[in-house]
Amino acid sequence: MRTPASILARGLALAVSFLAAGSAWAEQHVVLYSANDDTVNKLVADGFAKATGIKLDVVSTGSGVLVRRITSEAANPQGDVIWGVSATILRLASPYLQAYPAKDRDAVPAQFRDPKDLWLGTNIQVVVIGENTKAIDKDSGPKSWADLLDPKLKGKLAFTDPSNSGFSYAAATLLLSHWGEGDAAWTKMGQLLANAKVLNRSTQVFEGVGSGEYPLGITLEYAGFLWAHNGAPVHVVYPAEGTHAVVEGAGILKGGPNAEAARQLVDYLASKDVQEMLLKATFRRPARQDIDLGAVAPGMLPFSAIKVLPYDDAKWEAARRDTLARLKTTIQDTR
Repeated sequence: MRTPASILARGLALAVSFLAAGSAWAEQHVVLYSANDDTVNKLVADGFAKATGIKLDVVSTGSGVLVRRITSEAANPQGDVIWGVSATILRLASPYLQAYPAKDRDAVPAQFRDPKDLWLGTNIQVVVIGENTKAIDKDSGPKSWADLLDPKLKGKLAFTDPSNSGFSYAAATLLLSHWGEGDAAWTKMGQLLANAKVLNRSTQVFEGVGSGEYPLGITLEYAGFLWAHNGAPVHVVYPAEGTHAVVEGAGILKGGPNAEAARQLVDYLASKDVQEMLLKATFRRPARQDIDLGAVAPGMLPFSAIKVLPYDDAKWEAARRDTLARLKTTIQDTR
């Protein structure tokens, strides 16, 4: 027969266990490895916590650093989801990713997701020419990459050092490919770089075009629309020859500590509401094709209307060291 003391002790033990379970639920979290900027990370962290009650712990750094971290942690994963890195990076990380067919995967074209569901595209970055229409006449301004070679534009073009920027390296090598890759292509690259102020960070290009310090800049689509939305006289030019577009996405890390929460996070990132929210707040082009871009960003072309030039990611990644060395020499020779 149980004594009153033993009954009380058992009751206290049960109460403590219920409190512990409640505390564990309240503290449920998921760890996101993100290469996105702090504004985007905060929007997603706040929204996900509100929608699910799950806290999002964000580790934010460059995509290359994230992959090295994932590789080093393979035996004991500390993260749950990687996001905001290019398809090239996601392919490199594929041995460490867990297949998961996100709920809204079919809204994303097959070209923007892994055929084995190791990752899913969430947004598309498009390389454009940003133009400050107070500093340069919109009607007579450049309409193509070839126009940027005009010596009259010397000192009016901003470009990020390709050794410091993934998108800048992609833009430079895309143009080398388009121009034939040989000596004639490098001569044209020299003409473009001779016109350019080569800056250390991409944000310096974005801000310089927005403020009018630089009339023109080789930039990303979202930055141009964001500056225009905030009142700057910035116009986005889609080059006539075509351009580079890269999908960025999310994948679940194999063996991560919070598997169920990770699946919920990927579903959240893939949802129409979230991709619309990020488009409205940051003008990042969604990978989903069921969102009306024009309603949010007038002038943002549907992806089907953008001419995307062929680009061999693997080839230019393998040639990165030698190509960057030659670009550095070309920059120095044009100063």
